[in-house]
Amino acid sequence: QSISDPFLLSILGSIADALDARGMSLMLTRMRGGKQPSLTAMFDSGQVSGLIIIGQLTMHEHLKHLANQGFPIVVWGANLPDATYSVVGGDNEKGGYLATQHLIERGCKRIAFFGDTSHPEAGLRYAGYQRAMAAAGYPIDARLVQSFLFGDVRIRETINGWLNQHMAIDAIFASSDVTAISLMGALGERGVAVPKQVKVVGYDDIIFAAHVRPSLTTIRQSTDQAGHALVDVLFDVIQGAPRQVITLPTELILRDSALWS
Repeated sequence: QSISDPFLLSILGSIADALDARGMSLMLTRMRGGKQPSLTAMFDSGQVSGLIIIGQLTMHEHLKHLANQGFPIVVWGANLPDATYSVVGGDNEKGGYLATQHLIERGCKRIAFFGDTSHPEAGLRYAGYQRAMAAAGYPIDARLVQSFLFGDVRIRETINGWLNQHMAIDAIFASSDVTAISLMGALGERGVAVPKQVKVVGYDDIIFAAHVRPSLTTIRQSTDQAGHALVDVLFDVIQGAPRQVITLPTELILRDSALWS
């Protein structure tokens, strides 16, 4: 995921503020499997006291290994069943349910899901989408489920290819606000009015969500709560506390992109 992603920047700012309040500083680095020797060296030199990792994706096994080796770490992400590290994350399944339920309450039946169902967090959002659709008695059309990784630079290419199939849809639930805003732009270029013809709900409530036109209905994850919780848990881990799992609340934010039409 690009460091310029608005949600990532917001959560990094919150972490930096929480660390500053404790008289600590933030050192930023990319996390890759081959970096364990350099991470070990940073700990051994006293440069760092602990690790806050934003996102798991393909790093889950490596993160388990680090935790099992005694590295003090906390991860922003999903609570995976066999995790051995502490986790702070939003209630992704509930968020997906709230987003989809809202669209159903607005009269939508052909609701598309745009996001990578194999991703730990987006997969839970998809599970919430599935639960809401099942509760309403609506079948899920596999053609309306479009896999798309967070931060993929080919976003417009993927969206255009998907929309060019001309499938009948009346709503889209996107697993991130950046994706939702890109979808609204692509729909507008095709003369499809949001929300009159297609309603759109995003996820994260990034700062731009309130300022695009139409303003974006979305699921809010509080980055302020997230950053402070990550720092609090990390310091607990540094002091020898057992593994923790913190699930932060999610909230539906109503704006123009999914209004009655």
